[in-house]
Amino acid sequence: MPELSDKIRPQIGLFDLSMIVISLVIGIGIFRTPAIVARQAGSPGIFFTAWIAGGIVSLIGAFVFAEIGSRHHFPGGFYKLISTAFHPLYAFMINWVIVLTYGAGMAGVALIGSEYINPLLPEFARSSTGIRTTAIITLAFFYLINMLGIKSGSRTQNVLSSLKILMMLVLCTGIFYTNADRNVSESVPSAAFSGNWFSAFGASLIAVFYTFGGYQQTLNFGADIKDPVRNTPRGIFLGMFLILGLYLALNYTYYNVLGFEALSKSSLIAADTARVLFGPWGENFFSLAIFLSVLGFINATMLSLPRVYYALAEDRILPGIFKKVNPRTQVQEFALTFLIVTTLLSLWVLDTFEQIVNYVMSVDSIALASAAATLFVFRKKAGVHDPHKGFTIGGYPYLPGFFVLFLLAIAANVILTDPSSAVIGWVLFLAGAPLFWILQKIGT
Repeated sequence: MPELSDKIRPQIGLFDLSMIVISLVIGIGIFRTPAIVARQAGSPGIFFTAWIAGGIVSLIGAFVFAEIGSRHHFPGGFYKLISTAFHPLYAFMINWVIVLTYGAGMAGVALIGSEYINPLLPEFARSSTGIRTTAIITLAFFYLINMLGIKSGSRTQNVLSSLKILMMLVLCTGIFYTNADRNVSESVPSAAFSGNWFSAFGASLIAVFYTFGGYQQTLNFGADIKDPVRNTPRGIFLGMFLILGLYLALNYTYYNVLGFEALSKSSLIAADTARVLFGPWGENFFSLAIFLSVLGFINATMLSLPRVYYALAEDRILPGIFKKVNPRTQVQEFALTFLIVTTLLSLWVLDTFEQIVNYVMSVDSIALASAAATLFVFRKKAGVHDPHKGFTIGGYPYLPGFFVLFLLAIAANVILTDPSSAVIGWVLFLAGAPLFWILQKIGT
């Protein structure tokens, strides 16, 4: 067994980073959350307004994090930036919840991917136990892939992301679908829609913003990116502009092919759309393709989160073994093993995708707002004669300020919409304070 090291060598290029961005954002959400958004919206107008608004705000966020990533490129940057700008305690409380909730997110993606693929398997695999077993096998497989090395993980990422883009482009041909017998302008009853446009719009944005999220985790690859001053902004921009185009085209395809009422009731939207467009063969093909595409999110998350452990161990909050890197593979073997164990455990805690959305979003929006707000701190410290020569966002401080306020509004809306789910994340957040002091005491 090779001797372990504390050093990370850059191995991720521009194309690799773009593919990572795409898979961090495009997990299973766009194949599932449009139905949630449609039910909350209650009408096509609110539905599309929410997707457009979420896309615009996400692009503003991409510009914010492009500058942050160009300025600072630490391993586990999402934790390190908040720790440096504010306080290690606050950074830990947020990031330890993120690690757990992203593990739950991986579990949710694996479960829904299994829902797509298991109908193609023998009948005994179609039960809830069979679906859960497929999810466990999927997670274990990618654990082994990532244990082989960062390059192995990034090459696998490129293949999966390319397949995902191709599949989505084929499905987007549904924008040209015509069916004179179906009225696509219908509305449906909604729990959030009772004549209050803003209430329905606000509730819709929760799932929309969840579906656009994930690109901020590219900050965790700061030490892995070649020429990060130039490549971090470029990778984020390439990924996010492509994602925005794909999302808008896919949502119109769902609406155009299924109609708004059927869209709101569908649990496997992409497969239902493919069946209408291409018949039974199309449904089976896209069930397989979607299962393969969600693997990209799992792989990208397994690449990203161990770097947060690295930063925590570097600050002596976690034991030093969490930052030990295999010098040949550049893998944090212990950290990756810890991640897969917590992810598998979450499979037995959370039962529905909707629970996972609100569980993640309740604290994740605060974390995202905090990370974005570090830009104000770093700009102030840099002063008038800012030495930074990389990308800078225009419209400062108004655009970053709007982005931070928007995120805080989303966090509040999650709590108001589904407090029973949101409270789980906040209990974990508060539990981070005593855990921080305990770990720090053990570390010293």
